[in-house]
Amino acid sequence: MQTRFTQEQMQDPDIARANEILRACVHCGFCTATCPTYQVLGDELDSPRGRIYLIKDMLENNRVPDARTVQHIDRCLSCLACMTTCPSGVHYMHLIDQARAYVERRYKRPFGDRALRWVLAFVLPYPTRFRLALLGAKMARPFKRLIPDARLRAMLEMAPKVIPPVSRNDDPQSFAPRTTARRMRVALMTGCAQKALNTDINDATIRLLTRLGCEVVVARDAGCCGALTHHMGKVDESHGSAARNIRAWVGEMDDAGLDAIVINTSGCGTTVKDYGHMFRDSPLAGDGARVSAITMDVSEVLARLDLPEGADTGLTVAYHAACSLQHGQKVTTVPKTLLKRAGFSVVEPADSHLCCGSAGTYNLMQPEISGQLKARKVRTLEAKSPDIIAAGNIGCMIQIGSGTQVPVVHSVELLDWATGGPKPPALITAGIDRE
Repeated sequence: MQTRFTQEQMQDPDIARANEILRACVHCGFCTATCPTYQVLGDELDSPRGRIYLIKDMLENNRVPDARTVQHIDRCLSCLACMTTCPSGVHYMHLIDQARAYVERRYKRPFGDRALRWVLAFVLPYPTRFRLALLGAKMARPFKRLIPDARLRAMLEMAPKVIPPVSRNDDPQSFAPRTTARRMRVALMTGCAQKALNTDINDATIRLLTRLGCEVVVARDAGCCGALTHHMGKVDESHGSAARNIRAWVGEMDDAGLDAIVINTSGCGTTVKDYGHMFRDSPLAGDGARVSAITMDVSEVLARLDLPEGADTGLTVAYHAACSLQHGQKVTTVPKTLLKRAGFSVVEPADSHLCCGSAGTYNLMQPEISGQLKARKVRTLEAKSPDIIAAGNIGCMIQIGSGTQVPVVHSVELLDWATGGPKPPALITAGIDRE
């Protein structure tokens, strides 16, 4: 794609990066075939190629975004399926992130949109605030029919029926390996929203890693990865969260050392693996790159630890590939291989590359499109007649779980159960057991 940025514009590192990405695009349109919003809406401007043209025009002309451009940018899920499909290596993630930051700085949204985004940024990255919000949503849910705004109704529907108790495992501490010899020392990112929505995932991760010989550290001052605000274009907030994590983990790296930073929420993993890019022009560039270099999804770590082979469980697991894992991190076969090794029969739904519609806060800000994507994903998963649905991302679990009676659990919960841990609570509720 030809670009016409001025020499003065090119002095801005962000514009220089955008120029590099834009010039890689050859207009082939392969991305439209795998773009969920294009498939739902059928509008070229709701495809990666269409958004690239809009972003190019906006940045080249240094213009204030108009409502039409913002609408199409907002409709992007950041599922990154286009990056998997693209034959030219267009790094769409960096481009759409820059566009969102540009919009946030220069476009004044309607009051309702500004208020919703402020609430989400104020609440979701903070587990205590999020718990209080979930409690309020749970109390208000019986009255949701009286609420005219679909986005507010979506927030009420997000609240789980049972808010899990606080897990003390999320506090800063170290868990010793249960083997005689320590094989790895890792820092576990316990996250933010996950600590309010599902405490079983971190608990299962700690049990499993220590059982396989890892010392697991929950670093002091580490918290939200910054993804939730990053995808809203709120650079100061997202970089503030990321910087705290970098300092916390570098402190552990420089003290007793770390072999890996383990993340069991794939949306967070995609962001943390990009810290090196996010801080490339800041004093934290070196430390950000160090953190990104050792960040791994929990499945990648487990693949290095020789997970014991389990007996046939007699259970069929439909594996949902989270977009942030398969497209963002390019981790595709490892989770399925681990589940099979543990004794589960693994099946995949049709069009497994398509997003479930969760996408961070997307299901709250674009509930209509998100709902269509959820319905399609649930339909293809249930078509496989599974006993269990497994995923590697809390957002996907909440999204899919709200549309099906099949129990939805994190892959690590199943692997923990197969290697001596307790049965996942969702399976207890569903009355599912091994043969």
